[in-house]
Amino acid sequence: MALTIGVPRETEPGETRVALVPDVADRLLATVDDLDIRVEEGAGQGAYHTDADYDAAGCLVVGRDATFDADIIAKVAPPSDDEVDRLGEGQVLVGFLSPLERPETAQALADRGVTALAMELVPRISRAQKLDALSAMSSIGGYRAAIGAAERLPAFFPLLTTAAGTVRPARVLVLGAGVAGLQAIATAKRLGAKVFGYDIREPTREEVESLGASFVELEVDIEADQDESGYAEQVEKEKQERQPELLQPHLAEADVVISTALIPGQPAPLLINEEAVAAMDPGSVIVDLAAPNGGNCALTETGEEIVAHNVQILGPTNLPAEMPVHASELYAKTVAAMIEEGLEADAFAPDFDDEIFAESCLTRDGTVQNDRVRGLLGTAEEAKA
Repeated sequence: MALTIGVPRETEPGETRVALVPDVADRLLATVDDLDIRVEEGAGQGAYHTDADYDAAGCLVVGRDATFDADIIAKVAPPSDDEVDRLGEGQVLVGFLSPLERPETAQALADRGVTALAMELVPRISRAQKLDALSAMSSIGGYRAAIGAAERLPAFFPLLTTAAGTVRPARVLVLGAGVAGLQAIATAKRLGAKVFGYDIREPTREEVESLGASFVELEVDIEADQDESGYAEQVEKEKQERQPELLQPHLAEADVVISTALIPGQPAPLLINEEAVAAMDPGSVIVDLAAPNGGNCALTETGEEIVAHNVQILGPTNLPAEMPVHASELYAKTVAAMIEEGLEADAFAPDFDDEIFAESCLTRDGTVQNDRVRGLLGTAEEAKA
């Protein structure tokens, strides 16, 4: 009996990506014997892939019911309540599942006997790099943030010499030197801005400087009356607590600030207070990539673009969806890698003792597998009681 993969049309507002693109589907069909890929009508439309493209790749273009009647369901966004209700015992769901933000969805999937593999839980190990969808999407987000900031800034990014005089380059400050932050730094640098990068983790200095940016170091004065280890810990604690205050003069000098400091499942750390926003020049731009978790800026409104103290503050929640062609292509490759990793004799039978599946597995055998999600569910039950 053929292994079947279903690719539904995404229904979450603003989601334009698709979980498998025709080229990746074609490669999977060539690699795996006795495989059927069912793609819902119109699933690739937002990413500029037609039903005819999928048909030419060897996929079956079907209705929604037939799409969900598959062994493996490949999605981008977490499933809606309706989509959860369509899933059942023994099916496998692969996608971004927002387990720490939506633990109740994990419980619903477990109750229906679904094996759910969360792409954001894939471990950060070298063997799993090809499955790292989170990094791929973060890279797109960082790029898009820099492009969006350049579009909205009422001034040039690069140094420009004209007959009327010379225009100085824009000053761009990127907060957070993870994947998104580093991509934002690289993109702003390519656009000709003078770029500065900050991260509380000192080892990131080398990565920031390797991209041609200047590393912002926050000086903290602490009484040196303890051993070296204790001193370092105290400096770190003091720096964390005083970040908004210490960053304020650097923020005031920036034309653009791109903030990317985000901790999954936790409120985003406050880095930009209202006083810092008020100190920025009129027309300056803040792009807050931490908006889904409340934002690094005190004035950020999730999913909105506002103006406060004559500063433009953007709180995007899904920048990769603004680049659906490449976002879908990269995401599809990670999903295909996840499926291929779990194949055994052309059947999907992952080894849940393997680190990749042990960590990415959100639900299995009727239970929530992830400890942090179980803890969140327990906290929710206690609150109800």
